[in-house]
Amino acid sequence: MPEGDLIFRTARTLHRALAGREVTGFEAVFPALTRVHEDTPITGRAIERVTAAGKHVLMHFSALRPFDRLRVVPSNVEGRQAQDAPSTSRGGGLVLRTHMRMSGSWHIYRPGEAWQRPRRDMRIVVATRDFEAVGFRVPVAEFLEPRDVERQEDLRQMGPDLLGEAFDADEAIRRFRERGTLEIADALLNQRLAAGAGNIYKSEVLFLCGVSPFAPVTAVDDETLRRILATARTHLQANVIDPRGGITTYRGFRRGPGRDGSERRYVYGRARKPCRKCGTVIRVKAQGPHARLTYWCPSCQA
Repeated sequence: MPEGDLIFRTARTLHRALAGREVTGFEAVFPALTRVHEDTPITGRAIERVTAAGKHVLMHFSALRPFDRLRVVPSNVEGRQAQDAPSTSRGGGLVLRTHMRMSGSWHIYRPGEAWQRPRRDMRIVVATRDFEAVGFRVPVAEFLEPRDVERQEDLRQMGPDLLGEAFDADEAIRRFRERGTLEIADALLNQRLAAGAGNIYKSEVLFLCGVSPFAPVTAVDDETLRRILATARTHLQANVIDPRGGITTYRGFRRGPGRDGSERRYVYGRARKPCRKCGTVIRVKAQGPHARLTYWCPSCQA
């Protein structure tokens, strides 16, 4: 699953390329999206903004102009007279919610530019005169009315966003306490407790805080929980603005021949290598119901 900083950068890139521009083309493999487009076209709308909420990307479209609204015959009623689409739903603003899960990604291309992924991986295309945004292998996508965004189940139950402008640490700690039997590493991945951290940050943050990933939440006091959340927030924010891209937690990292992503980190991807702090061999283990890999130092995180 992409980390929160990647989703934030994705939304920011999409916003810079698309915001304020008119949609000139729309395509999707999802029948539900296609039906909405057939009833009240996405083309002709303006893209108002693109934002991130935890691991979700939200693309906001303007309402249709009155003269652009179609006269729609409901598909489930045969022979019924055509009627004007109500402005609140058929012609009002829309929000496209996408979630990347493990494999999805958004790309930006100039019109006519060759895609870096095969067309069979395409799930959504939102085109403007200057750019086209292509969602590849996006597994979750739906249109919401603006008034329904806050009521959407995944968004409504999402914990405080670690990349949000006003992160509520007290609320996050309260949610962690409600899931006291979870191991702390699994708790960090639970987006309903605090949103934004993924598998890399899980291992890195717990190493930096000297906490065993296998400790139950009940064994972690409030002060340590607050430090874990603050450390996650600090590194997520730092990587959002890092011009090198990617996820770097080990600030001693220097680019060079043969250096891969693991050289940017303290423990993640460094199984059987020496700990950067104490020299103990880093270990790795599948953890939790989804068998996500956890990396840790058995000495620094005893």
